[in-house]
Amino acid sequence: MISPDVVLEPGVVVHHADLVNLYGCRIGAGSRIGAFVEIQKNAVVGRNCKVSSHSFLCEGVTLEDGVFVGHGVMFSNDRHPRALTADGSLQTDDDWTVIATHVRRGASIGSNATILPGIVIGEGALVGAGAVVTRDVPAFAIVAGVPARPIGRNAEAPREPAYPRIAR
Repeated sequence: MISPDVVLEPGVVVHHADLVNLYGCRIGAGSRIGAFVEIQKNAVVGRNCKVSSHSFLCEGVTLEDGVFVGHGVMFSNDRHPRALTADGSLQTDDDWTVIATHVRRGASIGSNATILPGIVIGEGALVGAGAVVTRDVPAFAIVAGVPARPIGRNAEAPREPAYPRIAR
């Protein structure tokens, strides 16, 4: 289902639109959304992104342009999720605050990764498949594991500035 309040910019492709759940979100021009994807209200997908099947982008998630999201990637937006309030009544939207997550331009997130709330994944970073991201990921870093830890640097990263050799 694609709710009438969804903004789809030109050239967006939603594969199997009857098998997605999009509501209150914005999808940038040229992006592709796979089957069985849910993107909640106030989530933003930039231009030329790919969100693969079975992924979940909750409220408060922003993907900048050119981000790749693998199959089955899960984002969260609450550090202490619960069904009931302190007095035992069911929680409502007024009982919690969305904690935003931001994925910078050109980053890639491998299949089945879990991204905890409040995280910034840096430009060009690569998150390995199955990783659980519990802290910010620097630009062009490669992280993997549970919890995710740096294991390298993206080969597409800009080179460090070269310093001239001093003749002796």
